[in-house]
Amino acid sequence: MSLGFKNGKKVGILFSGGPASAANTVISSAVLAFLNKNIPVIGIYNGFEYLEKFEKYNPYSLVEKVHYFHFDTSVTKIRNIRGVVLRTSRANPGREIQSVDDLKEPKKIRSLQNILDAFEHLGIGFLITIGGDDTLKVANYLHRLGLPVIHVPKTIDNDYFGIPWTFGYWTGVEVTKNAILNLKADAESTDSYFVVELMGRKSGWLTYAAGIAGEAVKMIASEDIEAEFDVEAVAEECVDLIILREREGKAAGVICVAEGLVDKLPDRYRPHETDKHGNVIFGKAEIAKVLADKIGQLYKKRTGKSKKVIGKQIGYEIRSAPPVSFDVVMGSMLGFGTFILFEHKQFGHMVSVTDNFDITAIAFEDLVDDQTLVTRLRCVPKGSDFYNLKEALSYRFLE
Repeated sequence: MSLGFKNGKKVGILFSGGPASAANTVISSAVLAFLNKNIPVIGIYNGFEYLEKFEKYNPYSLVEKVHYFHFDTSVTKIRNIRGVVLRTSRANPGREIQSVDDLKEPKKIRSLQNILDAFEHLGIGFLITIGGDDTLKVANYLHRLGLPVIHVPKTIDNDYFGIPWTFGYWTGVEVTKNAILNLKADAESTDSYFVVELMGRKSGWLTYAAGIAGEAVKMIASEDIEAEFDVEAVAEECVDLIILREREGKAAGVICVAEGLVDKLPDRYRPHETDKHGNVIFGKAEIAKVLADKIGQLYKKRTGKSKKVIGKQIGYEIRSAPPVSFDVVMGSMLGFGTFILFEHKQFGHMVSVTDNFDITAIAFEDLVDDQTLVTRLRCVPKGSDFYNLKEALSYRFLE
């Protein structure tokens, strides 16, 4: 099925996946750009959740003001509002798709076809998706099925290939930094250590930046672990660090670890509980607590003394914080960029920025493997200047 703008004069916009600061900034900027050209915009509530369940012969399966609404110029007021006015969910209508050939199988694309039927019903001929790598996959599937789609990258983790900084990342860094500094002050008041688990399913961008800004003594993410995450070996390194700092009169500190280390844990430590989409629930591993407990045990074994080492998770607290100015500007540019790409008919592209916030378009083919349909990720290159900075600002052993 192919939907061109001739078959639908309206723009649809939705947000999918976890919230991120400046989400409403993106929405506001994008919607206003289209309304200024007298192009109506429909906001879809809860990502793909209602769309994938649309019944073609039951128009009441989509109800205005319940499942969707028409935007007006009051959208200018939401630029700095927290949360996501469109609301969001992790519904994944592309969950059955494992290869390009699957897109030819009616049963496997049933949920995707429901979305196309819903848009035909609503008069939507063009879609803006805002979300992470799963949302990008669905956007790519819909594009391959003939729907004009433009995607806006969203992840607090900043691991999106094709863009230097994602909206919400620097707000996440700022909020996490403040939390780390609070914990650091607490640790210094009680001669203790905190092991803090931070967001970052695949990369260490947030862990490194927040750790640098929050004066952590050690930062560990997936980029630091070549193969399996040896909890005992890392705990030994941390105990070495704690003992050395104590010799220098420093009895407290904060160690930051990225949640994505769970993927490299030995099986005995790995969580096996998944969400309804099959994703491992990283928080169930309590990796900070596991490492903190092991550090405490090894410290007592080596010194004969007890040391208070506390595991702490920081996650949901940072996703809907008030956006910092950088994210407001970045989000505004990305939202406005959807209209620029639309004007140039660059469908099947993601909005990105270059120097001076100039808008650029990245083709889905450059972001998603053509055969496996797996999205590309961007980790912190080991040996890069940013990686070396986090190493230089960590507490280091004298050589």
